[in-house]
Amino acid sequence: MNKSSRTIEYEKMFAEWFGAGRAFSFWKARVGLYAILKAMGVGAGDEVVIPGYTCVVDVNPVLYLKAKPIYVDVEPNTFNIDVKALEEKITPNTKVIMAQHTYGYPCDMDAIVGIAEKSGTYVIEDCCHAFGSRYKGRTAGTFGQVAYFSSQWNKPYTTGLGGMVLVRDGELANKIESLCSREMVMPSKKEVLMLTAQLAVYRAFIYPRTTALAQNAFRLLTRRGVVVGSSSTSELGPAQMEPDYFKAMSCVQARSGLKQLRKVEGNIAHRKRIAQYYDDLLEKKGWVTRQYDRSTSEPVMVRYPVRIIAKERALHEAAKSGVELGDWFECPLHATEAPLEAYDYKTGTCPEGEKASAEVVNLPVHPRVNQKTAEKTVEFITRFAQVR
Repeated sequence: MNKSSRTIEYEKMFAEWFGAGRAFSFWKARVGLYAILKAMGVGAGDEVVIPGYTCVVDVNPVLYLKAKPIYVDVEPNTFNIDVKALEEKITPNTKVIMAQHTYGYPCDMDAIVGIAEKSGTYVIEDCCHAFGSRYKGRTAGTFGQVAYFSSQWNKPYTTGLGGMVLVRDGELANKIESLCSREMVMPSKKEVLMLTAQLAVYRAFIYPRTTALAQNAFRLLTRRGVVVGSSSTSELGPAQMEPDYFKAMSCVQARSGLKQLRKVEGNIAHRKRIAQYYDDLLEKKGWVTRQYDRSTSEPVMVRYPVRIIAKERALHEAAKSGVELGDWFECPLHATEAPLEAYDYKTGTCPEGEKASAEVVNLPVHPRVNQKTAEKTVEFITRFAQVR
């Protein structure tokens, strides 16, 4: 498979931004995760530790390779994996620990890397929410052997669909390169044309007041095959991997990624400002705001999570009121269409993750959110009772 010059340029610029390793691009982030796991030799009999508060598409690559997902509960403030519970789940069969930096809050990487070194396991950083977040002055994505990032519609920056893998381990990078050259397929012309059109529509029409309507329309069109969806129906259940799942990034995505990466510092600064503005507005309303260790963590939020009573009612009323309100995560393995039992997840396994799923909604912080939008959002959400 021959990469376009734009794709090569994007991968190089991405790695240079982090100042570490090599970067590889993919049609979607989950495809990058599949490449990582396969290059690591993950297979039958291996265990992959995953937080019990994530998206089901991050579990699918584990199952495609016949490995076993081991779910670990999260801690209630940052929604990241509980390191005390993590240590108890390590067995001789543990091959990988997935460190998901949820909503942009960086994980306790000292503890996770320490557990991995003691047990001889790989660490994969899930940075799909956390582009630019820092832990003890160091950028998320530079602690484990490898990290993966998403640039889908609602991620830190968007290329429509898209994922990047950042590899710090030279041997692993060579294996991923070899795997991609042998097995990766290119997206079809139809897929590229559809995605190009969707990106144009997104840039022209998608704003906080129109998001709910657009999401409903998008989901309907995805089911009818009119647009390229973030997830196909088959990905919401542990079916066999689709023949064209292992798919490369298109030139259209790479071109968009280059544009977004050139202005990502402004994006990061904006997200920090809006998150702080939410802190200030909510505090004035008597709400408890973000609870994280400010001495070690500098999060760049993909969304701003709050816990409320009557989550479903709030989501329904937000859509009618033109307020952008996110539902991440609807259940421990988002989305609700995913059959938990088929993923070896038993209710009660991760009580904190399940509680968060029932309570958390999230407020927008993306570049199209201004102070007026934030004020409207806070006025809306504070009509509901906060979970204390």
